[in-house]
Amino acid sequence: MKARGLLIFLMIFTLAFVFAGCKKKEPIPEPMPSQNPPVTMPPEPAPMNEQPTGGEPNTADIFEECTRQLQPVFFDYNKSDVREDQAAALQNNARVLKASQCGTVTVLIEGHCDERGTDEYNLALGERRADTAKDYLVNLGIPENRLSTLSYGESRPFAQGHDETAWQQNRRAHFVAVRK
Repeated sequence: MKARGLLIFLMIFTLAFVFAGCKKKEPIPEPMPSQNPPVTMPPEPAPMNEQPTGGEPNTADIFEECTRQLQPVFFDYNKSDVREDQAAALQNNARVLKASQCGTVTVLIEGHCDERGTDEYNLALGERRADTAKDYLVNLGIPENRLSTLSYGESRPFAQGHDETAWQQNRRAHFVAVRK
């Protein structure tokens, strides 16, 4: 009887220890939904939507509008350096982030890859791509504390397909205004 009681006590103690020791992970901020298709856009940002006079703009609208104006940056296969033809997109993004309505928005820069390569390699490559885009924006005067990076590797393709056309669209840095 004594051994059975000790066994029950140990089981309860073990369960309490296991459940008490689990710490919840901090959630990653969810990006606002984006309508940005990964295509080359003109370098000038679209004008901000006019807000009705007498009222403050809705915060969600500001995040959505800023995200809409931010352009993706595309990369060559197995590369993380900014292509010459993509510098205009980053310069546009700097102008948007300096604009009065987007001037205080925090931006998540997502690094993406095509499906080729291992998961580990693509996560590292996506991180380098996001970091390169972040460094470029910092050099254009955007405060570093307004920019964060996250690599999705190949896990969130924009274009479905297993050919160069799809892969070109999936090798990108994507910019999303986020709530802090």
